[in-house]
Amino acid sequence: MAQYYPAIIERVERGFRAFFPDVKCCYSLGITAQEAVRNAEEALQAYIDMAGEYGEIIPEPSELDRLAANSGPSEVGRVLVRVELPGRAVRVNITLPEELLAAVDRYASRTGFTRSGLLAQAVRERMRRDRKAA
Repeated sequence: MAQYYPAIIERVERGFRAFFPDVKCCYSLGITAQEAVRNAEEALQAYIDMAGEYGEIIPEPSELDRLAANSGPSEVGRVLVRVELPGRAVRVNITLPEELLAAVDRYASRTGFTRSGLLAQAVRERMRRDRKAA
């Protein structure tokens, strides 16, 4: 199921930052505002995936119109960012080369993902990239 979270874009020293008032510690950077917003979608999806993976409560998004008007000189805009909320987990059996699975496990451990969470995120990113290319 898709959900839309408001993001605030602001100018920072070397570009732009997009952050989510409803999701603390989740933000993205970009040289342009557009790049910061594109990166915000990936950052938010990764946050939601990790929260779902660890059973954390996923905050409800605020209404864009109801966000406090704190527009200071650094704010350049507000947008809604789409994210897929986690559904019911389904167990699957897949076959991977042993060395690839070991590499997946090492990377997942270093980055705070579980094996399943990392594979799900990688598939989402690939599908998103293919949709953009089409």
